[in-house]
Amino acid sequence: MKALNRNVKVLVIGAGAMGSGIAHVAARAGHTVYLYDGRPEAVQSGCAGIDKDLRYLVAKGRLPEAEAQAIRARVLPVAALAEARDAGLAIEAIVEDLDVKQSLFRDLEALLGEDAILASNTSSLSITAMAAGLARPGRFAGLHFFNPAPRMALVEVVSGLATERAIADTLHATARAWGKIPVHAKSTPGFIVNRVARPYYAEALRVLAEKAAEPQTLDAILREGCGFAMGPFELMDLIGHDVNFAVTRSVFEAYFNDRRFAPSLIQQELVFAGRLGRKSGRGFYDYAEGAVRPPARSEPVRNAEAKIAVVGDIGAAAPLIARLEAGGVEVRREAGKGGRGWMKIGAACVALSDGRTATRRAVEEECPNLVLLDLCLDFAATGRITVARADQCGLGAFRAVIGTLQKAGVNVSVIDDVAGLLSLRVVAMLANEAADAVLYGVASATDVDTAMCHGTNYPKGGPLAWADQLGAAFIAEVISNLAAHYGEERYRVSPFLQRKAFKGELVHD
Repeated sequence: MKALNRNVKVLVIGAGAMGSGIAHVAARAGHTVYLYDGRPEAVQSGCAGIDKDLRYLVAKGRLPEAEAQAIRARVLPVAALAEARDAGLAIEAIVEDLDVKQSLFRDLEALLGEDAILASNTSSLSITAMAAGLARPGRFAGLHFFNPAPRMALVEVVSGLATERAIADTLHATARAWGKIPVHAKSTPGFIVNRVARPYYAEALRVLAEKAAEPQTLDAILREGCGFAMGPFELMDLIGHDVNFAVTRSVFEAYFNDRRFAPSLIQQELVFAGRLGRKSGRGFYDYAEGAVRPPARSEPVRNAEAKIAVVGDIGAAAPLIARLEAGGVEVRREAGKGGRGWMKIGAACVALSDGRTATRRAVEEECPNLVLLDLCLDFAATGRITVARADQCGLGAFRAVIGTLQKAGVNVSVIDDVAGLLSLRVVAMLANEAADAVLYGVASATDVDTAMCHGTNYPKGGPLAWADQLGAAFIAEVISNLAAHYGEERYRVSPFLQRKAFKGELVHD
């Protein structure tokens, strides 16, 4: 399917940050763009924002001055929708109110030609419901840009029940022609990104609620140890807790109170207190002038064992062995007796977490001095490793493990013995939610991973690609162990992931 010709005029309704950003993108792609808002001052502000962005690009040498002037000239402020009756594509970016949007699209359908395509930039409302009152619902779809639209690559092309495939394909091709990375999605609550991303916040908030560590340490674990661009608490502060909490509640309610999407009482309290994050000056962190963010907790240097043993295959943590050897630790390798391997460090056994608490595993595996490692993006390069000890583990044995791991040239963070620690449970639950999105036809596995990489900057090629590296069976085991620990439906394994685990297949097969 071909993209819309550049001769097709684009109408953007709503001149706020999103609407003006979309107008910028369409104008830069060569379209004449009508920019409308019910508040004339908003149109002026939106055009000023476009001017500012273009001046920045010129100053950085990324855009010639003449081209910037041409782009700006293609953005035409209009005082009434009737002035844009020859537009072939209308994109709405107004308040998230279904009734208001439905009324607008009925007006647009009556105003524009029968061949015009109508699209909503909604991030949370049903495309099917929005199109229900239209005479030509097949020509309506979601075109969900991410903020800021000129810089964020991802666009979710969302089809409602009535959306014609040709229309979705045209919008997909058009978004690509505009320099974006488009993905197809079905109209379901949260589409791809706002659905699949929920566990990143939810699991971190759960670990915080269990007092495993402070926000700054948990943020550092996921950022430095697991490769996420921002930790969940600093990200929620950036988004705004009112916004993030509202999205969580919206998805939760839209899925008929499915406990997987349950909001957090911690975040609710922040909203009640007006601690909305950066925009209010305080959230999990203090943003007042002169405030200093507390550092992540790293263990002081401890004494190390000169010799350790590695028994069997320690899985994703295997690259750590070469780093220990480079740090002067003598490593003896022993054959395992089946199952997952472990390291013998002094009096302690050290293993990668599998979703159980260290305390439970210490009993089940008859190893009281048990220490668990959290998942890392890459144990060969990570700058931070996270550990937790069983309640039965002696402090001396634990400190020897910490000192030895420090020989690998890493900071070591200690958190309390919560099931699945932090990174492992977050990654497993992201993969599980992504698998359900595939199962229910929200998007393909490839589009899910593409969306999470380009919409949220997730590492490892996306949660499903990461699941393929770790193995679907391992991810399913982790979630099953979380379910056994908590006794909650929240930790149920996606049937899609189960099938892949049983068959030993890759998720992307």
